[in-house]
Amino acid sequence: ASQTAKQMVRDGADNLKRFTFELGGKAPHILFADADLDNAINAATASAWRLTGQSCALGSRVLVERPIYERVVDAFRARAKSVRVGMPSVDTNHMGPQSHQAQLDKTLSYIEIGKQDGAELVAGGHRIATPELAAGYFVEPTVFAGVTNRMRVARDEIFGPVASLIPFDGEDEAVAIANDTPYGLTAGLWTRDVGRAHRVSSRIDAGMVWVNTYSFLRWSTPYGGFKASGWGRENGIDALAPYLETRTTVISTTGQFPNLYAD
Repeated sequence: ASQTAKQMVRDGADNLKRFTFELGGKAPHILFADADLDNAINAATASAWRLTGQSCALGSRVLVERPIYERVVDAFRARAKSVRVGMPSVDTNHMGPQSHQAQLDKTLSYIEIGKQDGAELVAGGHRIATPELAAGYFVEPTVFAGVTNRMRVARDEIFGPVASLIPFDGEDEAVAIANDTPYGLTAGLWTRDVGRAHRVSSRIDAGMVWVNTYSFLRWSTPYGGFKASGWGRENGIDALAPYLETRTTVISTTGQFPNLYAD
């Protein structure tokens, strides 16, 4: 999406065209050690695999404070096994297919890249080849542990159901990892400390930050990104700005104007 936006800007430059872009993302989902862990896991697994990972707002980089890291890895491993993958027309299924063959191939290639780069595959990682799904583009919900933010599974937008679990120590490192990306669309964090919630959310380079929830959005809420995640905002009053022109009109109530050149 970012490359398409850059080309549109180049093509529209001669006429000074204005654009609004909602582009890619590689959102951090930060779990502090004092988080309500049950709800944090619910949100983190949902945001990693919802829509089969095919949304730029999903929190595929799961940053976990080190004291709870192994518990979160175990929880993701167990949750991945409970995800029902199948046809979206079946209401009881949780996750459907990738959108097309090229996206399936991309997701599977990044799973291989993750293993090559040294990440530990703890769940999923394969195309689903059961008789009823073999002809489709279905991938298992996938979890990598031991991920660093320099690995490609943590840096590149995959658009597949691939969660990368990244350990951190303290607020400063969490913010540094969260912001170490060309993107800045969304972010999430979980903590019981209200002061920390304000400190960390204000330091994250993202247009939308959720605290103790994820993906909650109303149509009145401005939505858009920083950095390579876009220009402008959708929703709310801010969405009107690109379509408006500002005019300043000054009217004298006296109609008098002095002759500046009089003797």
